[in-house]
Amino acid sequence: MRFVFTPDWFTRADVMIELFSFIILAVFFVLAIKSYRLNKNKKSLYLGWGFLFIALAELATILTKVILFYDTTFTQNIGQMVITYHVVKSVDFFYDLGFFINKLFFLVGLYVLYRLPLKKLSISDLILSVFFIIISAFYGQSFYYIFNIVALVFILLIIRNYLEIYRENKAPNTALLISAFTLLGLSEVIFILSRINVLYVLGQLLQLVSYIMLLILIVRILKYGNPKTKSR
Repeated sequence: MRFVFTPDWFTRADVMIELFSFIILAVFFVLAIKSYRLNKNKKSLYLGWGFLFIALAELATILTKVILFYDTTFTQNIGQMVITYHVVKSVDFFYDLGFFINKLFFLVGLYVLYRLPLKKLSISDLILSVFFIIISAFYGQSFYYIFNIVALVFILLIIRNYLEIYRENKAPNTALLISAFTLLGLSEVIFILSRINVLYVLGQLLQLVSYIMLLILIVRILKYGNPKTKSR
C-alpha cells in the first residue's frame, strides 16, 4: 500500500526540502569526521555515522519521490510499457524498496545516536535491536504510523539520555542538541497525523529546522569543544 501524503502544490518544495536536509546531514557527517580527527573523540565519529545513515535515508526518499512526482524519461518509458504486468510490479517494487531503505536507514541512524552515550552493547541486544528495526521498517510500509511511532520512541530515548547529561554539565551545546531532537520528535508526532496535508508540510518544515540546529551544533563543537564542555 502506498502512503505519500505530499499535497500536489507542495511536491516541488517537498523534494527541495528533502534535498536541503540531505545536504545538511551530509555536511554534518563531514564536520563530525573532521571533529574526530582533531580531538580523537570516538563519540564525534559515532555521531557522524548516525547522521550519515539519516542522510542516506533522505537520499533514498529523494530518489523515490523524484520518480513518483516528476515526468522524467524513466517514468515515461515505464508509462509506455505499463501494459505488461511485470513492469507494473517493478514500479511497485521500486516504490517499496525506496521507502523501505528510507525507514531502515533512518531508524538505524536514530539507534546509533541513542546508543552513543550508553555503555557497551552486548551481541544479543544488538541482534534483537537490528531485528526490531528491520521489522518496524518493513511493517511501516503498510502501516505508516508504525515507523513514525518507533522513530518517536528512539528520539524520546535520545532526549532522555541527553537530559541526564545536561543535568550534570548544563552545557549550551547539550541544550541545543536536546532542542533539535525535541523538534525532530514533534515532527514525527505531526507525521502520524499527516493525512491532513497542512500537517505534513508543517512536519517537513520542523524536521528541516531540527537538522539546521544540529548543523549549528557541530559547528559549535568544532569551535568550542564537544557537547559536554562547559565553556560555551
